[in-house]
Amino acid sequence: MPTSSRFAIAVHMLTLMARTDEECIKSEDIARSVNTNAVVIRRLMCALSEAELLVSQTGPCGGSKLARAPQAITLLDIYRAVEGGSLFALHRQKPNRHCTVGRNIESVLEEVQAQMDEAVEGVLETITLEKVLQTVDPKASRRKRKTYA
Repeated sequence: MPTSSRFAIAVHMLTLMARTDEECIKSEDIARSVNTNAVVIRRLMCALSEAELLVSQTGPCGGSKLARAPQAITLLDIYRAVEGGSLFALHRQKPNRHCTVGRNIESVLEEVQAQMDEAVEGVLETITLEKVLQTVDPKASRRKRKTYA
């Protein structure tokens, strides 16, 4: 069963942006760091921009940068911007209502799904982008940060 890497790539992207303070960074440069195609990066940039986590500027000096300070962005913000939805999907087809298990399994799984989603969101909301940056690049996080408008 395939899993999505959108969240991991989005955290990577925004951590790069946090590291450069308020300088714009091009999708091609991010793609090199992530080791993926720039088209993948641009698609995620659209979702992150819609969630007001980054701003982009076009033109020869264009690129993207964080819309807020790294300490004001949580991993939950990023997760909601690029993933949306639950950790697992329920049945694609309705189970057999004539079967005792089939008749009742969806309500059980919906409750499990809700508890899992709540637990994941609880963890993600406690971790900021600044904390991620401090962990991956302690030197960068010690620099004096610019204030964001």
